[in-house]
Amino acid sequence: MLTFKPLSGAAKSDRLVPLAYLLQVDDVHILLDCGSPDWCPEFDDGLNVSAHWETYCQSLKEAAPTIDLVLLSHGDLAHSGLYPYAYARWGLKAPAYSTLPVQAMARIAATEESESIRDEQDVDAGYQSDQPQDGEDKVEDSGERVDESGPSSAVQRKAKYVATPSEVQEAFDSINTLRYSQPTHLQGKCQGVTITPFNAGHTLGGTIWKIRSPSAGTIMYAVNMNHMRERHLDGTVLMRQGGGIAPGVFEPLARPDLLITDAARADVLSSRRKDRDASLIDTITAALSSRSSLLLPCDASTRVLELLVLLDQHWSFARLKYPICLLSRSGREMLTFVRSMMEWLGGTVSKEDVGEEVTSGGRDGGKRGKKRKKDNDEDDDVIGAFALRFKHLEFFLNPQALQQTYSSKDPKLILAVPASLSHGPSRSLFADFASIPDNVVLLTSRGEEGTLSRVLFDRWNNAQRAEDKWDKGKIGSNVMMDGSLSIELRSKVALQGTELEIFLQRERAAKEKQTAEQAAMARNRQMLEADEDDSDDSESDSDSEDEAEDVERALGDDAGDDDANGMQVDKPPPEVKAPRRRRQKGSSLDGDGQDTNKDWSRSLTLGMDLDAADEGGTRQLLSFDIYLKGNVSKTTSFFKSAGGKEGAQRFRMFPYVEKRRKVDEYGEVLDVGMWVRRGKILEEDSNEDAREEKEKEEEAKRAPREPPSKFVSRIVEVQLACRLLFVDLEGLNDGRATKTIIPQVNPRKMIIVHGSPSATEALIDSCSNIRAMTKDVFAPSVGESVQIGQNTSSFSISLSDDLLASMKMSRFEDNEVGYVTGRIAITASSTVPILQPLSNAPTSPSTTTSTSTSSPSPMPLRTLPDRPRPIGSLPTLRLPHSTMIGELKLTALKSRLASIGIQSELVGEGVLICGTKGGGGLSLGESLGESVAVRKVGRGRVELEGGVSDVYFRVRKEIYGLHALVAA
Repeated sequence: MLTFKPLSGAAKSDRLVPLAYLLQVDDVHILLDCGSPDWCPEFDDGLNVSAHWETYCQSLKEAAPTIDLVLLSHGDLAHSGLYPYAYARWGLKAPAYSTLPVQAMARIAATEESESIRDEQDVDAGYQSDQPQDGEDKVEDSGERVDESGPSSAVQRKAKYVATPSEVQEAFDSINTLRYSQPTHLQGKCQGVTITPFNAGHTLGGTIWKIRSPSAGTIMYAVNMNHMRERHLDGTVLMRQGGGIAPGVFEPLARPDLLITDAARADVLSSRRKDRDASLIDTITAALSSRSSLLLPCDASTRVLELLVLLDQHWSFARLKYPICLLSRSGREMLTFVRSMMEWLGGTVSKEDVGEEVTSGGRDGGKRGKKRKKDNDEDDDVIGAFALRFKHLEFFLNPQALQQTYSSKDPKLILAVPASLSHGPSRSLFADFASIPDNVVLLTSRGEEGTLSRVLFDRWNNAQRAEDKWDKGKIGSNVMMDGSLSIELRSKVALQGTELEIFLQRERAAKEKQTAEQAAMARNRQMLEADEDDSDDSESDSDSEDEAEDVERALGDDAGDDDANGMQVDKPPPEVKAPRRRRQKGSSLDGDGQDTNKDWSRSLTLGMDLDAADEGGTRQLLSFDIYLKGNVSKTTSFFKSAGGKEGAQRFRMFPYVEKRRKVDEYGEVLDVGMWVRRGKILEEDSNEDAREEKEKEEEAKRAPREPPSKFVSRIVEVQLACRLLFVDLEGLNDGRATKTIIPQVNPRKMIIVHGSPSATEALIDSCSNIRAMTKDVFAPSVGESVQIGQNTSSFSISLSDDLLASMKMSRFEDNEVGYVTGRIAITASSTVPILQPLSNAPTSPSTTTSTSTSSPSPMPLRTLPDRPRPIGSLPTLRLPHSTMIGELKLTALKSRLASIGIQSELVGEGVLICGTKGGGGLSLGESLGESVAVRKVGRGRVELEGGVSDVYFRVRKEIYGLHALVAA
């Protein structure tokens, strides 16, 4: 059973991005795309965009730990932007798959967004959704805006789920990359599921995912496709010229069991590509010729490549000298990645262009060749550097660097990120750029709902005539903007004056407090260690005393007894206690109490305080250099006390320690040397890790420290005086292409996502008017679950050993199938019924018995007598019923026939002529005889027409070989 649930980007919705869908195939939970919205919307029209995003993020957060597989289709923020945050913060650790360009482009786009937003706002602490008043400066301290003129109003904080740059790198490093048409058989919980990526167009590495499940069949996830060939990409592989089941559709993607596709532009009629390019180039040339500048907002990784190739070709053809400025932190890195992935490119940018550039470079001799070599970037030695060199392109990290190089009066074309104009360089440039007359703002995408880019697009579209609007297939004209527009600009500024002094004072106080806490912790640790040493010494002293008592008890020795020579041995009175002395590790004390620093393996120091009452506590310490163990005999004391009196001290001699083999509790001999060696290895590893951590800390200390700063937001009133033009360069299918491709794919069931209400209804109406098109079309809304196959009843049954032994299995694809006939028996020892062969059932030629649970004894049933058989006639035998499993593909049959020497040709829709002579351009041997025709006349029906010949039987045999024959 299949369950599909849109988390965002559903059908019949005005908010088309981001895209994220949950697909459950049996017990496998698959996340299709994980996009992020624009985190900095405009506060207008009460769209409640932030609430929609919050709902989406909470739904994804709840589902993240249960997801088993993640598939990313495109490398932009709308499809992959939220994956780093979900991976790092929400536990989305499931295996993720994408193509190599999608991984690289998504990493660049997410890094660009993370650094750009974090340089303007404190996203970890949240933000306020209340809009500041005109002329007021707001300072964001710990993520909250504070009105400098007075107390702030009620705060409504919303989280911005923006990952850190390090989290972005870690998340995308964990993605598994695949090549186009590379089937991957998954393991673990996803065992049995096979995924295959195919080219979708639109973006570099854009993917159509084909998911194959033994129980659910074939599922195809195809969103944001483009069938048109562009300058840097080929069109989608879904549309390919050729015959077969559906002419024009790539055979492996035809007739899926479920198609998940989008209807974003199903009601849009796009203009011709030639007209769009001409309008863009004419506008740019006219503006630069009049000494004006152009601002072209763009994305950081995907669609900007098409713009760069188009502009570079025009600059080279027209020999323009105006600069093309790209404001992006990751522009150079993006081009470096693209140059290393030339095999993924198409269109006019290909490996052949590399060879032509290298050849032309070789022909250039002398100064011209040296100049060409000098103009190359430092990374031109990689593959594809000549094809994507972009000699007229200049990179800038921020608007300040651009202003230092070119003044506002110099004509130039500026490509600034992001395309939505909601934050970053494009927004800050627009505030100054739009107020200059004759400047031009060029939009190449509509932008998300609630962004500044969508606001400008709506102004341009409303200013066009009804027949020239963007969705009518015409190219509109540029409009002169007037009036004013209030926008909020956020930035990070360094602290100065009193604010800097206050910050430094707080920092010093925090350091002092931290130092005091560390000192207190160190003192507490020392006290704990001292207490531990005291407890160890007391335990060792008590152990030695207990051992001495055990020896005396074993010898029968009491206080005041005679020694071996008949002398009385005095024992210290019980009230005189020997003072405890802490012994340091690795040292021993001599008789005077001095440290002798002898290198003994182990030493025991005993001290006795004799006649403490008379001598005022004078103490004499006795030390033994070796540790003696075992029972010893009594001896006469020859040590004198400090007062001259003889003291009694028993000492031990002639030690003997029995060496025993050390074994564990299971009797295995312990190899001490092995553990010592392993301990050394672990110690070395820990030392290396500590050394690496220390090096990282030193590098962090050596890195230049960022000056103290604060986040400031201000409202700017922009007087609009520039020109505005929209040219559609999103690179997506329009309504005509969508309504043509889907019926040719001819899915058995279809789910529509990512479409406005009008576009969704237009696609549903188009499919319903086609008789051969499926009627099972679903368009779920956000949070709505669609179940496919819920009416199928499943039962658990166990096959007996006799039945398994009698089954004849046939192999079909990755499975083995067989036909079984038997009776169900229920045993008292098992709750699962058992299917047994019919031969085990009691049968009789004349009677048949039936057992009922309500009757204690079987009741015979009367049957009709056998009809007399004529004398000499053979008994009638029932032919076994056979079933052929599989679906014939004429292209597969043609390949198999070619391998055995039979040539064939597709001459029409669903007709394959085999063994054709002469007219068809095929020549066969004379032994093959006449030709035959293989025709598909319906679902599961194949006709083979032709005379009885060798070709007929060989073709029929190959048709049978493409199916699994199951006989009853």
